[in-house]
Amino acid sequence: MPPPTAKKYAFDVVVFAISQVALYYAVKYVLNSLDPMRDKKKEAKARSEQVLGKLGRKNMKLNEYEEAILGEIIFPEEISVSFKQIGGLDPIIQSLKESVIYPLTHPHLFTSPSGLLGVSKGVLLHGPPGCGKTMLAKALARESKATFINLHVSTLTDKWFGESNKLVSAVFSAAKKLEPCIIFIDEIDAFLRERRSSDHEVTGMMKAEFMSLWDGLTTNDNLRIIVLGATNRPNDIDYAILRRMPKRFAISLPNKEQRRSILDIMLKNQRLEENFDFDTLVAKTDKFSGSDLKEACRNAAMIPVREYMRSHSTSGGDLADVDPAKVDIRPLKLSDFFVPEGDIVQPTKSTVTPTVEVEPEQLD
Repeated sequence: MPPPTAKKYAFDVVVFAISQVALYYAVKYVLNSLDPMRDKKKEAKARSEQVLGKLGRKNMKLNEYEEAILGEIIFPEEISVSFKQIGGLDPIIQSLKESVIYPLTHPHLFTSPSGLLGVSKGVLLHGPPGCGKTMLAKALARESKATFINLHVSTLTDKWFGESNKLVSAVFSAAKKLEPCIIFIDEIDAFLRERRSSDHEVTGMMKAEFMSLWDGLTTNDNLRIIVLGATNRPNDIDYAILRRMPKRFAISLPNKEQRRSILDIMLKNQRLEENFDFDTLVAKTDKFSGSDLKEACRNAAMIPVREYMRSHSTSGGDLADVDPAKVDIRPLKLSDFFVPEGDIVQPTKSTVTPTVEVEPEQLD
């Protein structure tokens, strides 16, 4: 038998290579079809493409983890809250503009050879529940015009070991590609609470990864990325996290002037009786949070509507036949805010938690 020629060897090598490539893609196709996260990844990719389209960055290259993070981005037009709708917090709003918005939108004003000026690494809003922390974050997302990532802890958790760390890394890598960027974490104490020996290994690794990428050995001080946190339990946050959040704003229960400002905004477009006594209402709402004031106004505004519905139903009419242009609901009275016993609806319990030390100029 004659020995095989060089052409024969070359042909066998080509056939073997083609078979291996075919086997690779066949195995890859089978694994992808069996991937339980396939639909979720497709959804994340579609969402990321939509987000990049709105941002005008369609050609940006992202990995699958960054695509998942882009699903957390909120656009200004999706938020209806502005600073004008927040009453009683004017000093804090002005400080937030100076420490968050202006460094992101006007970086040329915050450059110096000494490096003392620039974007703060983190900002913390803390205080009792219902006092406007999340509302301030919404207004920041709308007013700053920066990329706003509303980060949920559930987005960072994964059942596979090591995947959570990759998602944490994707938060900052995506933020770098989309800067200026604000990373908002509501109830930050639930995610970045004080580290203990009893913590799960994955949780400890996520915290370490987050802190390292936030302000670690390889971080760049010129990046326009801010981590914004909100909590009503600031003492539960890890001290290393607090160190990375030098700007801290204590948002406490509103005082008399602040309650008047909040009520003015809430009742601005409400039809009120003549000589509506705001002073009495303000005095009766002592220790009410902003959320409590809103609920009290909502309950009071419902009383004239309820009276109209009941009077119309008792007369044998059908509400479906009422002409919207002829609906005549009486003005809101001060007495609508009071229960039969003569006292205003009580606020929810808003215990003022011990607060971390804040800068003197940022105290209420």
